[in-house]
Amino acid sequence: MDTNPRTGRTHKRGPYKRHPVAFKRAVVEASFAPGASVSRVARDHDINANQVFLWRKLYQDGLLGDDEPALLPVRIDAPARPPAPVERIRTMVPSGTLTIEFGTVRLRIEGRPDADTLEQVLAQLAARC
Repeated sequence: MDTNPRTGRTHKRGPYKRHPVAFKRAVVEASFAPGASVSRVARDHDINANQVFLWRKLYQDGLLGDDEPALLPVRIDAPARPPAPVERIRTMVPSGTLTIEFGTVRLRIEGRPDADTLEQVLAQLAARC
């Protein structure tokens, strides 16, 4: 129900109009015509201009389509040639032994040492001498 603030009277709103999608599209397309005024198009069709603006947005977003979705034809072709086989890339992990003798300290590292850890160990050894 709506209330008129000046008179305090209330009146019941009528039912909402249900417009078919084809009508909405026709109104929107008329509003996009060169020199067309949304207000005039709305007046000509006895609807509110704000409703036309809403329909225009839906139309531009692709949401004001036909009643039924259109299906597009699809064709799947066989690949021109089979994909090349993927080969595993083998990386060589350096192996070996690193021995550091510093005075009475002997440090032996086997395999692949982490650079940051090795740097810290060498810094500590250098600080003790």
